Amino acid sequence: MSDHIKSRQRAQRTSASSSGENSLKQVAYQRIEDLLNWGKVRPGQVISQRELVDMTGVTLSAVREAIPRFEAEGLLQTLPQRGLMVPSLDVIFIREAYQMRRIIELATVPDLLAKLDRAIVADWVQWHLDARDRLASDGKSDLTDFLRDFQLYDWDMHASMVNAMGNSLISNVYRVTAIKIRMSAQSRVRVTRENATRVINEHLEFLDPLLEGQTEAATRALSHHIDQSLTLALGGVLKG
Repeated sequence: MSDHIKSRQRAQRTSASSSGENSLKQVAYQRIEDLLNWGKVRPGQVISQRELVDMTGVTLSAVREAIPRFEAEGLLQTLPQRGLMVPSLDVIFIREAYQMRRIIELATVPDLLAKLDRAIVADWVQWHLDARDRLASDGKSDLTDFLRDFQLYDWDMHASMVNAMGNSLISNVYRVTAIKIRMSAQSRVRVTRENATRVINEHLEFLDPLLEGQTEAATRALSHHIDQSLTLALGGVLKG
């Protein structure tokens, strides 16, 4: 099991033991969020509160308390007499999510250069270099666990970039936006050795200039990376 998954589970256990019912609601939220992130509940799917209880392992009351937050964030819709529906993915949903992502992530670059320890960026670069080497050399192994770890690393790195701004409001808007983007990605993009290698190369294209303090080059490469992701989310084919 990856360090990222273990740390998330530890955080959930700590939350559950810290403040009673309030924390149980938070655990319910986190576990339903994981279902959305990993495509365990899919766009357009109708699901009952009881089914969410079974899938998350938390109480019905905790699920019920978490649902209004998902509704407010546009991640679940209540259907009277039917249950809950995960929003369907259409072009507008996807484009709006990626537009928000672009606005936020490109705005982080100056803050990253001003506030983030370059040693952290250097660690990101080295992790990607090691991951690329493994993907290139480990040709016959089942890479399922590694690819899952890679997805978690990708998500956490981009979130850390945004969090470097030190603005909790922006970080929360980005978190919700990222869930919407993952919903579209899980539905339309299969994570493979080839896709992971492409993403690693795109990451390095903006991490290297970020490490060297080159604002324009880092922003340009990050913009290209977001454009590529949007093309795939819309069902397009990448050129070159």
